[in-house]
Amino acid sequence: MTEEKESPILREDIDEKLIPAKIPAKYINNRVIVFNPLYASYLYVKQKFFGSPLGINKPRLEYFSKPSELSLIEASYLLKNDKITIYDPKLDKYYSYEEFYEISKKNHHKFEEKYVIYQDLRKKGYIPRPGLKFGADFVVYKKGPGLEHSPFIAHVLPNDAKITAIDMVRAGRLATSVRKKFVIANPLTLSYYFFEWFKP
Repeated sequence: MTEEKESPILREDIDEKLIPAKIPAKYINNRVIVFNPLYASYLYVKQKFFGSPLGINKPRLEYFSKPSELSLIEASYLLKNDKITIYDPKLDKYYSYEEFYEISKKNHHKFEEKYVIYQDLRKKGYIPRPGLKFGADFVVYKKGPGLEHSPFIAHVLPNDAKITAIDMVRAGRLATSVRKKFVIANPLTLSYYFFEWFKP
């Protein structure tokens, strides 16, 4: 007897009236989880790719039956824009944006700098996603993962940071090997420096 696969819920099948104005999330062990799969799917599918569904490596543009984890940067951004609430069951309290921002600063390396760039990229209409597997802070899309290959990866450097020639070559070669442009983002000036590599 073969096991029947669960058929996906398509984007068009969901009544958005079922989605609360502020989606509930919980802060547990330095992680922000949206436990309701419908709400988690909505943030990813309809709200421009927020969160990563647990146990799904490459989510498709359809509703999934898993909770999802928001990065601290995503959670701060959504909280600031009144899209979610963040509840801490251990302390039995809801966080304000200011409180959660301070928590994120303590628990996420370079949070302030990355958050400035994240907000700016979102404002410009881009979709920044975690870029760890590419050795950068963000992998950046115009349309979104699953709809296109990302055109560039971004590494956030403060204005007074130092980068060696070897670091630049390493980053450039990595970006070239995955067919992306390498970008250094300066959060102080909101400047972006693109590097393209060519053979003379």
